Amino acid sequence: MSAKRNRWLVGSVLIVALAAFLSISLLPLLSSIGNSSSRSVSSIPTSEPTNAQEVLEQRARGYELVLEREPQNQAALEGLVETRIQLMDLAGTIEPLETLADIHPDQPEYRVILGQTKQQLGDLEGAAESYRRVLSARPGNMDALRGLTALLVQQQRPQAAIGVLQDTLQTADRLARDDSATGAPSIDVISVKILLGEMYVVNNQIDSALTLYDEMIQEAGQDFRPVYAKALVLQSRGRQEEADPLFAQAQAMAPAQYKDQIAQRAASDSENAAEESIGEAPEESAPEATE
Repeated sequence: MSAKRNRWLVGSVLIVALAAFLSISLLPLLSSIGNSSSRSVSSIPTSEPTNAQEVLEQRARGYELVLEREPQNQAALEGLVETRIQLMDLAGTIEPLETLADIHPDQPEYRVILGQTKQQLGDLEGAAESYRRVLSARPGNMDALRGLTALLVQQQRPQAAIGVLQDTLQTADRLARDDSATGAPSIDVISVKILLGEMYVVNNQIDSALTLYDEMIQEAGQDFRPVYAKALVLQSRGRQEEADPLFAQAQAMAPAQYKDQIAQRAASDSENAAEESIGEAPEESAPEATE
């Protein structure tokens, strides 16, 4: 899968506005389609549309015509998903997303977005099944873990979300000890623990979150994320004086692309921090988060 397609899915944390998420995350799709795929949809019939809605409807119909001839045409499936999102027809994205997920099981992004779409549409069982299918093959997939824990929080089951993440950490320990697991998808333990800390906060287990982040700070070396996460928790609890030196430490340790974000959050007040939660802790640092 190309680097552009890897960026197709924008990571979400806790409960997000999925409609906005999808409209952003799917926009790069068409630019990532290869030339051969583009040629296969170039014959979409056109007429003179009178407004933007008609343009989108005509485009969707063109992709549908291609799929009548080639039901597994990836370019047309992706194009149809994007166009239906622009038409605010989330329900209409389910079928092409299911097809994409089925024909590309090696690309979990499709099934994660399918799960998020079902979650937005209120099909919580279907969403959970999508996330769990990804995690059964790739237990460290952070997008699926975020989606599943967000769903459990939505169901007011934060303790269940904590259990999912604790099980993931146990799996990581087992894989680390098991020589036969060489080549299995890796688990970014730091990212999982940061998400676990967020779930502790959601469940009002603040001391557990702070203790976990303290342990991570000792273990993680120069990874700024645990430092930043602890600062956010303290800030959200009105403990700005304790948070300030941690923000400064995180900013000094962070890659350049995160320094401004950290500075802005350090300057925000505790009330805003509490409203926004600690879900803004970046997932990508050196080393980059992996599955």
